[in-house]
Amino acid sequence: MVVKKNLMVIWMNLLFAACSLAAEKPNILWLFAEDTSPWMGCYGNEPNKEATPNIDALATSGVRFSRAFVSAPVCSSSRSGMMLGANAIRFGVHEHRSGRSGRGNDGNHLPEGIKLLPELLGEQGYFTFNIGKGDYNFSRDDKEIYALSSKDTIGKPWRKCPEGQPFFGQVQMRGGKLKEKAYSTYPGFKPVDPSLVNIPSEYPQNQIYRGLVAEHLNSIRGDDLNLGTLLEELEADGLLDSTIVVYFSDHGANNLVRHKQMATEGGLHVPFIIKGPEKWVPAPGTVRQDLISTLDLTATTLAWGGAPVPEHCEGRNLFADDFKPRSFVASARDRCDYTIDRVRSIRTDRFRYTRNYMLDRVLLQPQYRDPQGYVIDLRKAYAEGSLEPKLVEIYFGERPGEELYDVERDPSQLDNLVNDPSYTRILNEHRELLDTWLAKGDQGIGSEPDHELKRFVGPSGSGPNGKGVNVEYEQLREDTDGDGLSDEWEVLNHRDPEDGLLLFTFDCGGWQTEGWKAEEDVGNIAGCQGFLDFDLFSGQATLVRDGLKLDAEKNKGNLILRMCSSDKTQVLFSANGKVVAQAVVAGGNSFSEYRIPLNGNAWSGTLTDLKINFSAEASTSIEIDWIRVESAAIPEIELGKIFSAGKK
Repeated sequence: MVVKKNLMVIWMNLLFAACSLAAEKPNILWLFAEDTSPWMGCYGNEPNKEATPNIDALATSGVRFSRAFVSAPVCSSSRSGMMLGANAIRFGVHEHRSGRSGRGNDGNHLPEGIKLLPELLGEQGYFTFNIGKGDYNFSRDDKEIYALSSKDTIGKPWRKCPEGQPFFGQVQMRGGKLKEKAYSTYPGFKPVDPSLVNIPSEYPQNQIYRGLVAEHLNSIRGDDLNLGTLLEELEADGLLDSTIVVYFSDHGANNLVRHKQMATEGGLHVPFIIKGPEKWVPAPGTVRQDLISTLDLTATTLAWGGAPVPEHCEGRNLFADDFKPRSFVASARDRCDYTIDRVRSIRTDRFRYTRNYMLDRVLLQPQYRDPQGYVIDLRKAYAEGSLEPKLVEIYFGERPGEELYDVERDPSQLDNLVNDPSYTRILNEHRELLDTWLAKGDQGIGSEPDHELKRFVGPSGSGPNGKGVNVEYEQLREDTDGDGLSDEWEVLNHRDPEDGLLLFTFDCGGWQTEGWKAEEDVGNIAGCQGFLDFDLFSGQATLVRDGLKLDAEKNKGNLILRMCSSDKTQVLFSANGKVVAQAVVAGGNSFSEYRIPLNGNAWSGTLTDLKINFSAEASTSIEIDWIRVESAAIPEIELGKIFSAGKK
């Protein structure tokens, strides 16, 4: 009897401890919407006014953050950062879907001892779950992270939580990826009136883009109904009043090409609303205007759960007594799918400053959405010369090293203030802020390891099946005909990989220069898509292309150069160190095609390198459309894939 009595006492103590734990620690539920911009009624979106009642009600009874930004504009990098509480560049998990399923040396492993948010909460007695998307850029089994993990929908997953134990859970919502065939069947769903749709000014003002904006508004309306159902289920189970509910997104709208995957206001600004017991979420019904990073949600969630905040965590507890507002929020973009990039950006109270590192590619590189009608329409308008000049600049123009925007006045980021002398002080301040932030660690410097790049090379490449056209892939590919461009790159750019002909058209927005380099300092030679573009600051410049193994016998005939020059220019061609052709280009603003006879004596054998020397008055501007031999025809280009503006 004594033993039974003792067991009963122990059992009662454990039950009391569990109940005390549940009473002391709140349930925490993240409603994590994919690809969603803050286009709800509570965020002032006019077409969705009174059309997102559940999200709006959550904001009314909770705290709405009006200026919340993600750490990366693509899902896996953004989500990886939130699991760590630090920007993905700090741990080398910034490249979209990099090495996450690999094991051994090929895996993308976190440093020894690093624990993720759910693991830290699990150590504090939380039952943790994730329903739907995970998408992290590191090798780890979801079963090691969560007590319950399922890619499939599980209704009321909190019911899996043992009685008396608090839960931390994520329910992934389709957000901007919710399709019309789904939301159009929802009871009570009403589509947006297209006449009320305003197209953001960074997009063409046509019916295609009106439809895209309407689609995103409708997706949000549909997801609002899903959110309402979840909250009703939580309330029916008697948990709504004891649960902190957080609604937010991983990045901006998916089908708008200057939102998702771009380090812009559109790509980084997300909805962010928190509702819960006032002990944990004070001042319900308020709107916070301070700059917020979604990494702050990681730190805040750890604080709610009584878990220690790791030293590497960059987030801040949003409701701490000693909370200090941020002076800026930082974000990073690196490789997204097969498109390689490196961009760093900070948002201060009024300005967005962005630093671009890869200047040999245009702003809208070849990417996974190219087959979509809205991208084909955009590229076609550029090729035909009908695209508005400002849109030409922000999509297909020469990529600037720096961008600075007054987003209070210019939220669409159309007017780059970098070269405006009246903003020099502000520019320098933002440079210093970004430098200070990057000094804490940026593993985005340098290229990815070969085993990662190989995923996007050749027909066996995973995901996009080897569609990468950036120069970083070239070292892993074979160049059969010796023209300096790999076989696979040529196929992707609609060329013949076996013709052995000298042909450079500068049409690939993912590698504008096609391997040409300047010997003198003439700035960035990669112009807008389809061109090389540079100034002769001193009156002299030499372009070089090496790494060739061209057979001169296959490249007989005239050398053809299509270019324009602001002043009369002497052009001298050399091959293997010998002069092979020369011409005088008349000054003017229009393109002309120059057919230049080749010196047969010097143009012979195997051609390993080419040089072009330009001589003119200082500050003469040069623009080159193509360089080819007469037998190399310009390929017919399929719009929506790769094309050249300027061939009008």
